[in-house]
Amino acid sequence: MPPRTMKDVKRVGHGLRPTVHVGKEGVTDTLIEEIAKQVKNRKVVKVRLLPSVEDDRKLVAEDLAKRSNSVLIEVVGHTVLLCDRKYLEGKGDIDF
Repeated sequence: MPPRTMKDVKRVGHGLRPTVHVGKEGVTDTLIEEIAKQVKNRKVVKVRLLPSVEDDRKLVAEDLAKRSNSVLIEVVGHTVLLCDRKYLEGKGDIDF
């Protein structure tokens, strides 16, 4: 199986609904654990940053990716798309 490109992952992520919401408490250890678990199981995860998150969205997204050991694909508005590293490298399959 050939490696997936960012474009391929964005296409998959476009049809997803956010499954994790970051609220006023910000990035907590529990939130990171949940994102890491979902990235492992789903391969591609969409995260919604609620308006109460006052920090820079790009910085929050980079922090989420780093701490959950995933790859930041894109930040559009208040939505962050994260992907499993192995999935991006073409080493794992995904079924929708």
